[in-house]
Amino acid sequence: MYDLLMKNAHVVDPLNGINDVRDVAVENGKIAEVGVDLPADAREVLDFSGLILQPGIIDSHVHLGTMWGSPFGPKMLAKAGVTTCLDMAGPLDDILDNVPKYGAGINMAILQFASPPFTFKTNAPSKSEMQTLIDDSLEQGALGVKLLGGHYPLTPAVSSELIKTALERRAYVAWHAGTSEHGSNIEGMIEAVEMADGCPLHLAHINAYCRGAVKPDMEEAEIAVELLKKNPNIICESYISPKNGTRLTCGSDGRIQSKVTGNCLRRFGFSEDKDGVRAALLAKKAFVVYDAGGCSDLVTGTEALKLWEAAGTDVGGSFNVNPPLPRIALAQAKRDDGAFVVDAISTDGGCIPRNVILSQGLSLVKLDILTLSEFVQKTSLNPARMLRLENKGHLSAGADADITVYDLATQTPKASFVAGRKVLFDGKVVAKGAAVICTERGRRAVQARGMNAVVVDPGRQIERIRAL
Repeated sequence: MYDLLMKNAHVVDPLNGINDVRDVAVENGKIAEVGVDLPADAREVLDFSGLILQPGIIDSHVHLGTMWGSPFGPKMLAKAGVTTCLDMAGPLDDILDNVPKYGAGINMAILQFASPPFTFKTNAPSKSEMQTLIDDSLEQGALGVKLLGGHYPLTPAVSSELIKTALERRAYVAWHAGTSEHGSNIEGMIEAVEMADGCPLHLAHINAYCRGAVKPDMEEAEIAVELLKKNPNIICESYISPKNGTRLTCGSDGRIQSKVTGNCLRRFGFSEDKDGVRAALLAKKAFVVYDAGGCSDLVTGTEALKLWEAAGTDVGGSFNVNPPLPRIALAQAKRDDGAFVVDAISTDGGCIPRNVILSQGLSLVKLDILTLSEFVQKTSLNPARMLRLENKGHLSAGADADITVYDLATQTPKASFVAGRKVLFDGKVVAKGAAVICTERGRRAVQARGMNAVVVDPGRQIERIRAL
């Protein structure tokens, strides 16, 4: 007898060539069988007629740390149908400390931010300081580190040394492109790819470098695509929301701290200081992330100004800065062998309210920009490969029973499961806790917190999926 049997869903599993009505059986947290009209011999039988069932959605770029908005990221992701995520900044302790209260049963990998003025005291950390940060982070359960170059840039030399040091320690390393020489734009992306020098690197949110800051936005998108084609060592994702995420914090001198926020203010014609943020909020060009009662939301105008001032400017924020055409072009671009140029669709969401893989990503399917199988490849199979999760992203017998079920017509999630256990059901998040994707070095610390450790090796080479 199976633990769970899901019947009559339209099952989409690109790796196994399935795109039709099937039943899916689960036993001991694993996929037991996918077939036609399986006998209803299970402890629980669920009928998903008329719905799409795919391997669990993996969001390969989110934020779960309270410094980016709130502790509600896991719940917000679970409500959006996500079963696994890659947090791209931490802080590590903040996220793990919040799991007992705010965990929602999903798998999470966490990259500790490697940036001043937070985890480094200066803009010129020594190699020893880099090693200490990386080793301590891995031992506490991080999968690796991320350079927040767009927000808090280091010099090119320091950035390059940090990437090499992380790879030497077999850590996962990601970079929001930008240094003291080039900002978070197409020039910064070109610099980052050159500095990777053929080494594996996760380059964050490619769409963020195609906003028209240097050249027309579609010309920047074309440059980005060609650059990625020539450098297959770069793994990457892009998101499809017009909104970005940043900090609206100002220093004691009144100047904005984040370079990304400065870019946004300048884009809309505002000064890069307190007066500029104030004017941008009142003009409804800037938004503040706030606690809407168990989830984060965005507010602008006078209400946002009051929240920003009450917090002493130290709040998460957002601007609508991502033009639509580059987002579409980056989602569909392919290499000569049929593999996607940009490996995955992400959200840069989590506690930042833009968890739109289903609500906006499925529009790409309806517009014939992606097939449904390609959508699943970019939202589950490919990001599983990025994270070296061999048992996720597909529904092969023995694979982890991580599953997302949704209504294609309304583009809304209906149910999700992690290891065969319900996470989202009847519109409610019904799970707690978390499984943490970490290296072998972090296993003990994660288990000591009472969480399941999913151990992977970020130093292992990635095998890209070609045309299916």
